[in-house]
Amino acid sequence: MWEASDYNSQGWLRLPPLFWVVLVLQARTWVLLVLAGASRQQGETLLALFYPDRTAFWLGLLAGIPAALAFLLSGRRHRFVRLWRGWRWVLIVAQLALSLWQLWMLAQGEAETVTALALLIVDLLAFWWLLVSHRLRACFEQVGTFT
Repeated sequence: MWEASDYNSQGWLRLPPLFWVVLVLQARTWVLLVLAGASRQQGETLLALFYPDRTAFWLGLLAGIPAALAFLLSGRRHRFVRLWRGWRWVLIVAQLALSLWQLWMLAQGEAETVTALALLIVDLLAFWWLLVSHRLRACFEQVGTFT
């Protein structure tokens, strides 16, 4: 089903590029934190712009932990096979939680409507892709190596 070029040098299926986009989407608060830290003079302003409520900021960091761990696990999935196999479901649950949180913030009027609506649509698309992508599922379920 997969071609030889779909495998890395260790014999594992290469993760689809969209997987990395979804991880950045899930870890968006962490990305914002890094950007704010890089810009020391305007970092506080940047954080206040996207997260005027500090509670939402901390919840965003919490919601991004599964994606941050997936970044770390992806390079060592051959060493943590059992953990890696279940991690797709952790990412699916985290994406569902992010989508519901975004919907709640939109319903409460706590976020800018256009931005919140765009994030909700992207979150729902990411949730759908995590559920239905055959290639991604194969990357998480793969046991052996390519021969």
